[in-house]
Amino acid sequence: MPDKLLYAIARPLLFTLDPESAHNFTLPWLKKASHLGLTRIISRPRPDPRTVMGITFPNPVGLAAGLDKDGAYIDGLAALGFGSIEIGTVTPRAQPGNPLPRMFRLPQANAIINRMGFNNGGVDAFVANVQASRFFQNKEGVLGLNIGKNADTPIERAADDYLHCLEKVYPYASYVTVNISSPNTKNLRQLQGGSELDSLLSTLKDAQQRLADKHKRYVPIALKIAPDIDGEQLKTIAATLLHHRMDAVIATNTTITRNAVKGLAHADETGGLSGAPVFEPSNRVIAALKAELGDGLPIIGVGGILSGEHAKAKMDAGASLVQLYTGLIYRGPSLIRECATALRKSR
Repeated sequence: MPDKLLYAIARPLLFTLDPESAHNFTLPWLKKASHLGLTRIISRPRPDPRTVMGITFPNPVGLAAGLDKDGAYIDGLAALGFGSIEIGTVTPRAQPGNPLPRMFRLPQANAIINRMGFNNGGVDAFVANVQASRFFQNKEGVLGLNIGKNADTPIERAADDYLHCLEKVYPYASYVTVNISSPNTKNLRQLQGGSELDSLLSTLKDAQQRLADKHKRYVPIALKIAPDIDGEQLKTIAATLLHHRMDAVIATNTTITRNAVKGLAHADETGGLSGAPVFEPSNRVIAALKAELGDGLPIIGVGGILSGEHAKAKMDAGASLVQLYTGLIYRGPSLIRECATALRKSR
Protein backbone atom coordinates (compact mmCIF):
# COMPACT_ATOMS: atom_id res chain seq x y z
CA MET A 1 0.00 0.00 0.00
CA PRO A 2 1.85 3.10 -1.21
CA ASP A 3 0.31 5.48 1.33
CA LYS A 4 1.28 3.22 4.25
CA LEU A 5 4.84 2.88 2.98
CA LEU A 6 5.17 6.60 2.32
CA TYR A 7 4.02 7.46 5.82
CA ALA A 8 6.43 4.94 7.32
CA ILE A 9 9.18 6.88 5.56
CA ALA A 10 7.78 10.34 6.32
CA ARG A 11 6.98 9.90 10.00
CA PRO A 12 10.56 9.73 11.32
CA LEU A 13 11.38 12.88 9.35
CA LEU A 14 8.29 14.71 10.61
CA PHE A 15 9.06 13.65 14.18
CA THR A 16 12.43 15.43 13.96
CA LEU A 17 10.40 18.66 13.88
CA ASP A 18 8.53 20.01 16.88
CA PRO A 19 4.85 19.01 16.66
CA GLU A 20 3.44 22.38 15.61
CA SER A 21 6.13 22.87 12.95
CA ALA A 22 5.38 19.39 11.60
CA HIS A 23 1.68 20.27 11.52
CA ASN A 24 2.37 23.54 9.70
CA PHE A 25 4.55 21.73 7.17
CA THR A 26 2.29 18.75 6.49
CA LEU A 27 -1.03 20.46 5.81
CA PRO A 28 0.22 22.86 3.08
CA TRP A 29 2.04 19.94 1.48
CA LEU A 30 -1.16 17.87 1.55
CA LYS A 31 -3.08 20.74 -0.02
CA LYS A 32 -0.55 21.03 -2.84
CA ALA A 33 -0.45 17.25 -3.37
CA SER A 34 -4.24 17.19 -3.65
CA HIS A 35 -4.21 20.06 -6.14
CA LEU A 36 -1.65 18.19 -8.29
CA GLY A 37 -3.58 14.93 -8.09
CA LEU A 38 -0.83 13.15 -6.16
CA THR A 39 -3.23 11.99 -3.45
CA ARG A 40 -4.74 9.51 -5.92
CA ILE A 41 -2.24 6.94 -4.65
CA ILE A 42 -4.12 6.84 -1.35
CA SER A 43 -6.50 3.89 -1.11
CA ARG A 44 -9.86 5.20 0.02
CA PRO A 45 -12.35 3.16 2.04
CA ARG A 46 -15.12 1.40 0.19
CA PRO A 47 -18.53 3.07 0.50
CA ASP A 48 -20.35 2.17 3.71
CA PRO A 49 -23.12 4.77 4.10
CA ARG A 50 -24.49 5.54 7.56
CA THR A 51 -27.37 7.95 8.21
CA VAL A 52 -26.90 9.97 11.40
CA MET A 53 -28.58 13.30 12.32
CA GLY A 54 -30.53 12.92 9.08
CA ILE A 55 -27.27 13.13 7.11
CA THR A 56 -25.88 10.29 4.97
CA PHE A 57 -22.19 9.83 5.71
CA PRO A 58 -20.28 7.96 2.93
CA ASN A 59 -18.46 5.97 5.62
CA PRO A 60 -18.49 6.19 9.43
CA VAL A 61 -14.88 7.41 9.91
CA GLY A 62 -14.55 11.19 10.18
CA LEU A 63 -11.86 13.74 10.94
CA ALA A 64 -12.16 15.36 14.35
CA ALA A 65 -11.93 19.13 14.73
CA GLY A 66 -8.58 20.69 15.59
CA LEU A 67 -6.41 19.58 12.70
CA ASP A 68 -7.67 22.32 10.37
CA LYS A 69 -8.79 25.18 12.57
CA ASP A 70 -9.30 27.71 9.76
CA GLY A 71 -10.73 25.45 7.06
CA ALA A 72 -7.73 26.17 4.82
CA TYR A 73 -7.00 22.52 3.98
CA ILE A 74 -10.41 20.96 3.45
CA ASP A 75 -9.71 19.62 -0.05
CA GLY A 76 -6.43 17.99 0.93
CA LEU A 77 -7.96 16.32 3.97
CA ALA A 78 -11.00 15.17 1.96
CA ALA A 79 -8.65 13.37 -0.43
CA LEU A 80 -7.66 10.99 2.38
CA GLY A 81 -11.04 9.24 2.28
CA PHE A 82 -12.81 10.45 5.39
CA GLY A 83 -16.57 9.99 5.63
CA SER A 84 -16.79 13.52 7.05
CA ILE A 85 -14.50 16.47 7.70
CA GLU A 86 -14.92 18.58 10.84
CA ILE A 87 -12.99 21.85 10.92
CA GLY A 88 -12.43 24.49 13.61
CA THR A 89 -12.73 25.36 16.43
CA VAL A 90 -13.43 28.87 15.16
CA THR A 91 -14.19 31.96 17.26
CA PRO A 92 -15.92 35.24 16.34
CA ARG A 93 -12.67 37.22 16.26
CA ALA A 94 -9.19 36.12 15.24
CA GLN A 95 -6.93 35.20 18.13
CA PRO A 96 -3.34 33.90 18.32
CA GLY A 97 -3.95 31.23 20.96
CA ASN A 98 -1.54 30.46 23.75
CA PRO A 99 2.22 31.15 23.66
CA LEU A 100 4.64 28.69 22.03
CA PRO A 101 5.51 25.92 22.65
CA ARG A 102 1.99 24.61 23.06
CA MET A 103 2.00 21.09 21.59
CA PHE A 104 4.02 18.10 22.81
CA ARG A 105 4.37 14.50 21.64
CA LEU A 106 4.51 11.60 24.08
CA PRO A 107 5.46 8.82 21.64
CA GLN A 108 5.82 6.11 24.29
CA ALA A 109 2.11 6.56 25.00
CA ASN A 110 0.95 7.33 21.42
CA ALA A 111 -0.28 10.62 22.85
CA ILE A 112 -0.16 14.39 22.41
CA ILE A 113 -0.62 17.22 24.88
CA ASN A 114 -1.79 20.53 23.44
CA ARG A 115 -2.72 23.89 24.86
CA MET A 116 -3.35 25.64 21.55
CA GLY A 117 -6.12 27.88 22.89
CA PHE A 118 -8.42 28.13 19.85
CA ASN A 119 -5.82 29.84 17.64
CA ASN A 120 -7.64 30.83 14.45
CA GLY A 121 -8.21 33.66 11.99
CA GLY A 122 -11.79 34.40 13.02
CA VAL A 123 -15.14 33.30 11.65
CA ASP A 124 -15.21 35.57 8.58
CA ALA A 125 -11.90 34.19 7.25
CA PHE A 126 -13.09 30.69 8.18
CA VAL A 127 -16.28 31.03 6.13
CA ALA A 128 -14.31 32.44 3.18
CA ASN A 129 -12.06 29.36 3.25
CA VAL A 130 -15.06 27.03 3.31
CA GLN A 131 -16.64 28.84 0.37
CA ALA A 132 -13.38 28.60 -1.62
CA SER A 133 -13.01 24.83 -1.17
CA ARG A 134 -13.92 22.44 -3.98
CA PHE A 135 -15.36 20.14 -1.32
CA PHE A 136 -18.03 22.73 -0.44
CA GLN A 137 -18.57 24.10 -3.93
CA ASN A 138 -19.12 20.66 -5.46
CA LYS A 139 -21.03 19.26 -2.47
CA GLU A 140 -18.54 16.41 -2.25
CA GLY A 141 -19.32 15.27 1.28
CA VAL A 142 -20.19 15.98 4.90
CA LEU A 143 -18.64 19.10 6.44
CA GLY A 144 -18.89 19.80 10.16
CA LEU A 145 -18.12 23.31 11.40
CA ASN A 146 -16.95 23.53 15.01
CA ILE A 147 -17.57 26.78 16.95
CA GLY A 148 -16.25 28.23 20.21
CA LYS A 149 -15.82 31.43 22.17
CA ASN A 150 -13.00 33.98 22.24
CA ALA A 151 -10.63 33.72 25.20
CA ASP A 152 -11.35 37.29 26.33
CA THR A 153 -15.13 36.93 26.22
CA PRO A 154 -16.47 36.67 29.79
CA ILE A 155 -17.97 33.27 30.46
CA GLU A 156 -21.34 34.86 31.28
CA ARG A 157 -21.41 36.20 27.70
CA ALA A 158 -20.22 33.00 26.03
CA ALA A 159 -23.61 32.41 24.42
CA ASP A 160 -23.15 35.63 22.42
CA ASP A 161 -19.99 34.20 20.81
CA TYR A 162 -21.59 30.85 20.00
CA LEU A 163 -24.65 32.58 18.59
CA HIS A 164 -22.51 34.87 16.41
CA CYS A 165 -20.54 31.93 15.02
CA LEU A 166 -23.66 29.80 14.49
CA GLU A 167 -25.28 32.53 12.41
CA LYS A 168 -22.13 32.95 10.30
CA VAL A 169 -21.42 29.26 9.60
CA TYR A 170 -24.98 27.93 9.38
CA PRO A 171 -25.44 28.32 5.58
CA TYR A 172 -22.25 26.36 4.85
CA ALA A 173 -22.38 23.50 7.35
CA SER A 174 -23.66 19.94 7.03
CA TYR A 175 -23.75 20.09 10.83
CA VAL A 176 -22.42 22.44 13.51
CA THR A 177 -20.50 21.34 16.61
CA VAL A 178 -20.59 23.42 19.79
CA ASN A 179 -17.28 23.00 21.62
CA ILE A 180 -17.67 23.64 25.35
CA SER A 181 -15.08 21.08 26.43
CA SER A 182 -11.62 22.33 25.50
CA PRO A 183 -9.46 22.64 28.63
CA ASN A 184 -7.40 25.40 27.02
CA THR A 185 -9.86 28.32 27.25
CA LYS A 186 -10.33 29.55 30.81
CA ASN A 187 -13.62 28.48 32.43
CA LEU A 188 -14.97 27.02 29.17
CA ARG A 189 -15.85 23.67 30.73
CA GLN A 190 -18.02 25.54 33.21
CA LEU A 191 -20.59 25.61 30.39
CA GLN A 192 -21.07 21.85 30.89
CA GLY A 193 -22.79 22.65 34.22
CA GLY A 194 -26.53 22.18 34.53
CA SER A 195 -27.89 25.74 34.50
CA GLU A 196 -25.19 27.10 32.18
CA LEU A 197 -25.71 24.27 29.69
CA ASP A 198 -29.50 24.59 29.82
CA SER A 199 -29.31 28.31 29.06
CA LEU A 200 -26.77 27.89 26.24
CA LEU A 201 -28.66 25.09 24.50
CA SER A 202 -31.96 26.96 24.79
CA THR A 203 -30.39 29.97 23.06
CA LEU A 204 -28.82 27.87 20.31
CA LYS A 205 -31.93 25.80 19.62
CA ASP A 206 -34.02 28.96 19.26
CA ALA A 207 -31.44 30.31 16.81
CA GLN A 208 -31.34 27.02 14.93
CA GLN A 209 -35.08 27.14 14.29
CA ARG A 210 -34.91 30.77 13.20
CA LEU A 211 -31.99 30.03 10.85
CA ALA A 212 -33.73 26.94 9.45
CA ASP A 213 -36.71 29.09 8.54
CA LYS A 214 -34.48 31.76 7.03
CA HIS A 215 -32.31 29.42 4.95
CA LYS A 216 -35.02 26.79 4.24
CA ARG A 217 -32.63 24.11 5.52
CA TYR A 218 -32.29 22.42 8.90
CA VAL A 219 -28.66 22.10 10.02
CA PRO A 220 -28.12 19.71 12.96
CA ILE A 221 -26.20 20.84 16.05
CA ALA A 222 -23.93 18.51 18.03
CA LEU A 223 -22.42 19.19 21.46
CA LYS A 224 -18.82 18.15 22.19
CA ILE A 225 -18.15 17.17 25.80
CA ALA A 226 -15.12 16.29 27.94
CA PRO A 227 -14.09 12.87 29.30
CA ASP A 228 -13.48 14.41 32.74
CA ILE A 229 -17.07 14.37 33.99
CA ASP A 230 -18.53 12.33 36.82
CA GLY A 231 -21.63 10.16 36.70
CA GLU A 232 -24.06 12.74 38.05
CA GLN A 233 -22.81 15.46 35.71
CA LEU A 234 -23.10 13.07 32.77
CA LYS A 235 -26.71 12.28 33.69
CA THR A 236 -27.47 16.00 33.85
CA ILE A 237 -25.85 16.59 30.45
CA ALA A 238 -27.76 13.68 28.90
CA ALA A 239 -31.08 14.91 30.29
CA THR A 240 -30.39 18.44 29.05
CA LEU A 241 -29.49 17.19 25.58
CA LEU A 242 -32.75 15.26 25.37
CA HIS A 243 -34.79 18.12 26.80
CA HIS A 244 -33.55 20.52 24.13
CA ARG A 245 -33.73 17.89 21.37
CA MET A 246 -30.10 18.30 20.38
CA ASP A 247 -29.09 16.40 17.27
CA ALA A 248 -25.96 14.58 18.51
CA VAL A 249 -23.25 14.50 21.17
CA ILE A 250 -19.54 14.09 20.44
CA ALA A 251 -17.68 12.17 23.12
CA THR A 252 -15.03 13.11 23.90
CA ASN A 253 -12.55 15.97 23.84
CA THR A 254 -9.09 15.76 25.46
CA THR A 255 -8.47 14.95 29.13
CA ILE A 256 -6.71 16.95 31.84
CA THR A 257 -5.79 13.82 33.81
CA ARG A 258 -2.24 12.46 33.61
CA ASN A 259 -2.45 9.08 35.36
CA ALA A 260 -1.67 7.14 32.18
CA VAL A 261 1.46 9.14 31.30
CA LYS A 262 3.09 9.78 34.68
CA GLY A 263 6.88 9.89 34.46
CA LEU A 264 7.01 10.44 30.70
CA ALA A 265 8.73 13.45 29.14
CA HIS A 266 6.26 16.37 28.79
CA ALA A 267 3.65 14.61 30.95
CA ASP A 268 3.50 17.60 33.29
CA GLU A 269 2.77 20.12 30.55
CA THR A 270 -0.58 21.85 30.94
CA GLY A 271 -3.23 21.29 28.29
CA GLY A 272 -5.41 18.54 26.94
CA LEU A 273 -4.06 15.00 26.60
CA SER A 274 -5.21 13.10 23.50
CA GLY A 275 -4.37 9.75 21.93
CA ALA A 276 -4.20 6.28 23.47
CA PRO A 277 -4.61 7.41 27.11
CA VAL A 278 -8.07 8.82 26.30
CA PHE A 279 -9.33 5.60 24.69
CA GLU A 280 -10.81 3.95 27.77
CA PRO A 281 -12.08 7.15 29.46
CA SER A 282 -13.91 8.20 26.30
CA ASN A 283 -15.37 4.70 25.90
CA ARG A 284 -16.70 4.86 29.45
CA VAL A 285 -18.38 8.20 28.73
CA ILE A 286 -19.85 6.84 25.47
CA ALA A 287 -21.26 3.77 27.24
CA ALA A 288 -22.70 5.87 30.07
CA LEU A 289 -24.25 8.31 27.59
CA LYS A 290 -25.77 5.44 25.63
CA ALA A 291 -27.33 4.08 28.82
CA GLU A 292 -28.92 7.48 29.49
CA LEU A 293 -29.83 8.47 25.93
CA GLY A 294 -30.84 5.13 24.44
CA ASP A 295 -31.77 5.77 20.82
CA GLY A 296 -32.85 9.33 21.59
CA LEU A 297 -29.61 10.93 20.45
CA PRO A 298 -26.69 9.64 18.33
CA ILE A 299 -23.18 9.62 19.78
CA ILE A 300 -20.03 10.34 17.77
CA GLY A 301 -17.08 8.58 19.37
CA VAL A 302 -13.65 10.23 19.58
CA GLY A 303 -10.55 9.53 21.60
CA GLY A 304 -7.54 7.25 21.27
CA ILE A 305 -8.45 5.38 18.08
CA LEU A 306 -5.21 3.86 16.76
CA SER A 307 -6.57 0.74 15.05
CA GLY A 308 -9.63 -0.73 13.42
CA GLU A 309 -10.37 -2.65 16.62
CA HIS A 310 -10.35 0.63 18.54
CA ALA A 311 -12.92 2.07 16.15
CA LYS A 312 -15.09 -1.03 16.59
CA ALA A 313 -14.84 -0.69 20.38
CA LYS A 314 -16.22 2.85 20.12
CA MET A 315 -19.21 1.51 18.15
CA ASP A 316 -19.67 -1.36 20.61
CA ALA A 317 -19.79 1.20 23.43
CA GLY A 318 -22.65 3.00 21.71
CA ALA A 319 -21.27 5.34 19.05
CA SER A 320 -22.91 5.70 15.64
CA LEU A 321 -19.83 7.29 14.01
CA VAL A 322 -16.18 7.76 14.96
CA GLN A 323 -13.64 10.52 14.45
CA LEU A 324 -9.83 10.45 14.29
CA TYR A 325 -7.12 12.97 15.14
CA THR A 326 -4.08 11.89 17.18
CA GLY A 327 -4.15 8.42 15.64
CA LEU A 328 -3.45 10.03 12.26
CA ILE A 329 -0.24 11.54 13.67
CA TYR A 330 1.03 8.16 14.82
CA ARG A 331 -0.45 5.85 12.16
CA GLY A 332 -0.92 8.01 9.07
CA PRO A 333 -3.79 8.03 6.55
CA SER A 334 -3.94 4.22 6.22
CA LEU A 335 -5.68 4.28 9.63
CA ILE A 336 -8.81 5.74 7.96
CA ARG A 337 -9.16 2.76 5.66
CA GLU A 338 -8.31 0.29 8.44
CA CYS A 339 -11.04 1.70 10.68
CA ALA A 340 -13.60 1.87 7.87
CA THR A 341 -12.86 -1.75 6.90
CA ALA A 342 -13.22 -2.96 10.49
CA LEU A 343 -16.55 -1.15 10.90
CA ARG A 344 -17.89 -2.43 7.59
CA LYS A 345 -17.00 -6.03 8.49
CA SER A 346 -18.59 -5.70 11.93
CA ARG A 347 -22.03 -4.63 10.66
